Amino acid sequence: MSIEELRAMAGNLRKEGLNSQQIADELSLSQDTISWLLAGSAIEEMPRDISIGWRTIGVRPQRIMHTGAIMADVAHEECGDMIDTVVGISINGVLFAHEVASALDCEVAIHRNVDGGPGHGSLSNKYGQVAGKRIIIVDDVLSTGVTMTRTIEAMREAGAEVALCMVLVNKTVRNEVEGVPLRGLIRAAVV
Repeated sequence: MSIEELRAMAGNLRKEGLNSQQIADELSLSQDTISWLLAGSAIEEMPRDISIGWRTIGVRPQRIMHTGAIMADVAHEECGDMIDTVVGISINGVLFAHEVASALDCEVAIHRNVDGGPGHGSLSNKYGQVAGKRIIIVDDVLSTGVTMTRTIEAMREAGAEVALCMVLVNKTVRNEVEGVPLRGLIRAAVV
């Protein structure tokens, strides 16, 4: 996809009312890249980024289930049977978190993004809660780590012990976020 096509897609999503965080989630790009695309300026150098397309997995529930089973296997390897709740970061981490929680036979919770800047969010009251629990945080893609960092902070403020961060694709060379181990099924970092 060309830069102009990405710029048009980001602009259309903005017109539909999505904020920068939601556009980044939808296009699987970093928020820095989304800001650059929306600014429309060719003067500044484009941030280095990798577009991740996992639609082939996302369109079939059984593929999400199998991907979640792999994530659960990695989580079990890292944490054993000592996980109470799996927290999915909305929107893209929720389905994976559901499958991981199902495979680990534990609760599922949802941390949803809200307006107010990158990574801001709140824990949904309709699902599992995290106070006093050992948790795993699940998302689809880690780009800059801002969303994951803010989610870790929010979970700690809510009284959780964050044992592991799990993503489908890690677009960095990081192996931890805020002192929490980070595991990605795939690493896709610019070298």
